[in-house]
Amino acid sequence: MEFSEMLEGLSYNEKRLLLAADARGGRARIADLVSEGSFSLEVEAMGAASWLESKGLARLSERSERFYVSPGAVGELPERTAVKAIDAAGGSMAMDALAEAMPGGADKIAVGWLKRKGLADIAKEGDSKVLRLTVKGRDALSQEMPDEALLRRLAGGPVPEAEADKALIKDLKGRQGMVAEKVVTERSVELTELGVRAARSGLEIKPQVTDVTDRMIQSGEWKGAEMRKYDVQTFVPPAVPAKKHPLTRLSAQVRRIFTDMGFEEMSSEYVQPAFWNLDILYTPQDHPARDLQDTFYLEHPASIRVEDEGLVAKVRSIHEDGGDTGSTGWGGKWSRERAEAALLRTHSTVSSIKYIAEHPDAPRKAFSISRIFRKESIDATHLPEFTQIEGIVMDEHANFDMLITLIREFYARMGFDRIRIRPAYFPYTEPSLELEVFFNGKWMELGGAGMFRPEVLAPLGVETPVLAWGFGFERLAMLKWDIKDIRELYISDLDILKGSTVL
Repeated sequence: MEFSEMLEGLSYNEKRLLLAADARGGRARIADLVSEGSFSLEVEAMGAASWLESKGLARLSERSERFYVSPGAVGELPERTAVKAIDAAGGSMAMDALAEAMPGGADKIAVGWLKRKGLADIAKEGDSKVLRLTVKGRDALSQEMPDEALLRRLAGGPVPEAEADKALIKDLKGRQGMVAEKVVTERSVELTELGVRAARSGLEIKPQVTDVTDRMIQSGEWKGAEMRKYDVQTFVPPAVPAKKHPLTRLSAQVRRIFTDMGFEEMSSEYVQPAFWNLDILYTPQDHPARDLQDTFYLEHPASIRVEDEGLVAKVRSIHEDGGDTGSTGWGGKWSRERAEAALLRTHSTVSSIKYIAEHPDAPRKAFSISRIFRKESIDATHLPEFTQIEGIVMDEHANFDMLITLIREFYARMGFDRIRIRPAYFPYTEPSLELEVFFNGKWMELGGAGMFRPEVLAPLGVETPVLAWGFGFERLAMLKWDIKDIRELYISDLDILKGSTVL
């Protein structure tokens, strides 16, 4: 394109940006152009800069810097509260007493950090466990701990990444609501030699007309207006066809595979009593998965009554002494109150066990694509709300070989033919396995599976072997479309959705 033609095709905003940047020595920050009044909106300046860059008149650059910020008032750390309580008790305190001093499960969090930071030791006195302050713990009474110092600084404003201790930031990120990231991006435009020449070619800044209206024709206003010339050779935005969201397409594909294999779909409610989520699945009542830091418990309702007294009695017996299964159980006293605590289901196995309770007669094959909830810190691979692909097979001929074959068949139909199986442990299956898929040169874990234990099936009167599995739905999507950050699946970024493949 001739230089004169290029000048004639410049828009009003492009001319403004050329002159504004030239007046600043040929380079300007987009934010400065807005703050100083050359443009009213950053999007106007960025749009003009992009067009100038496409014509070789300017170069766009951006520099990003990461900061750490405090989302809100943090308050005192649990371990600080615990150190004060132990000191007030004379430097030694029973763990039961600490639990009373720090209700709501805060004592469990505090004890973990006391041990991790070396602030206290745990000793046994008779039948109880006692916390004793260490030298480091006593020192902490009179001085600020490093993470407390960082939190205090964060309370005063953003802290640049280069000035923050990486280990402390990693620890604080593991504590929900303690620290968040903020990325500040600085965008600049710099004129090329051709751009400087254009800026100094005698450009006139006056509004341009891009659409001729009937009013302009009737009034004669068009005669004195400057009509913008269009460049028919310039690039245009790509035409993107309408398409379904990748997760919608993936769920349809998973459903089709299972229905083609003769499975029916099952479901269950989000809110469940712990009885169906944990107890009937032979998960001990002191298992870490029941802690507040792992599970979302509800306040309204705080509990859900389990009406089947016979089933409750069988589950109680199996937990306490194994019942008639030949197991020794978990021992101790099983609490119905804990079993009826209301929670958001933490795994889709709830759907499986409730389905078995309603359909105890074999053979049966069922699957679900279920949303589940866990107290996870949000990062590139974790979300507090995500989805599992659940499945069961009830058949008198079911065995571990059949389970592995089903898993291999499912992933082969999904396009993954390299599967690796390794032993695993789950409270409700034996034998158990975890599976990995080879993708992009490495093995990645996708889920777990196994055969339900007699302790799980006996209360339901089921003697037929049952195969069960739970696969990560979002992880499967990440593998299928080479997505590095799980959050991209849910942020509804139009550029990402437009660029996704149709098939």
